[in-house]
Amino acid sequence: MDLASAQPKRVVKNGRIQQSVALWCYAAAPWNWSLERLCRVAAALGLKSVELASPEDWPAIRKHGLICALAPNGMPDPPFVKGLNNPRYQDQVAAATRQAIDQCAAFGVPNVIAFTGFKWRDAENPKNGEISREEGAAHTVKALKELARHAEAKNVTLCLEMLNTRDNSDPMKGHPGYQGDDLDYCAEIVRRAGSPRVKLLFDVYHVQIMQGDVIRRLRQYAELIGHVHVAGCPGRGELDARQEINFPAVMRALLDAGYRGYVGQEFVPARDPLRGLMDAVALCDV
Repeated sequence: MDLASAQPKRVVKNGRIQQSVALWCYAAAPWNWSLERLCRVAAALGLKSVELASPEDWPAIRKHGLICALAPNGMPDPPFVKGLNNPRYQDQVAAATRQAIDQCAAFGVPNVIAFTGFKWRDAENPKNGEISREEGAAHTVKALKELARHAEAKNVTLCLEMLNTRDNSDPMKGHPGYQGDDLDYCAEIVRRAGSPRVKLLFDVYHVQIMQGDVIRRLRQYAELIGHVHVAGCPGRGELDARQEINFPAVMRALLDAGYRGYVGQEFVPARDPLRGLMDAVALCDV
């Protein structure tokens, strides 16, 4: 299919899963898709959202009848290194997150991503020691409780993401050093935050790498899940026969568990990006 001139047809037929696509996966090299191009394709396929886009991009997304289902937390890239678990960076992260919440409230964006951050006391120098898991959890809970009051007033939800620390092959496939690399650990932080506006970001790819047992886990934490990400495992590539997750079964389990939020396609295309997105959207449209 000629990507330059392609006019893809609608793939979504059932529409029970509200699907989204992450901008960064297509904007990065070697594909270098423009926001306009991705929005045009997403709308044509029947997606509801282009996510992880900056506030300045939201008017262009809305122009295509889409929303940004999940906003960045306002921190510089990579946004998951300096997190809420570390007093050294907590004020900076909290201020950026509050601003993101305000921007989302003004534009009707429902969710803001949140991270524990890396376990190093000094993100630039791991030799300076680690924050214990207990200490990191306590700091993250404290920050989320404070942010939750602001999020509740603005009707915006913070979604804390668990990331894998096992894959060290690529900076965007795994994140060695990230403290929140255990779903149970992140779920307990969310529970302790004690707010309906603090939820889990359940990334199927990261959960599969670290713990597996995906369907049982999403059922276990269904009431805490605020957003879902999907990508092929291993490798974070397309959702195809070369990876190990049964995505139609995962999508049905989400529906059976009562999940009605968004599912973001966040895989890194390794072949024809349009065909890969079409196939992934069709696979999740159960």
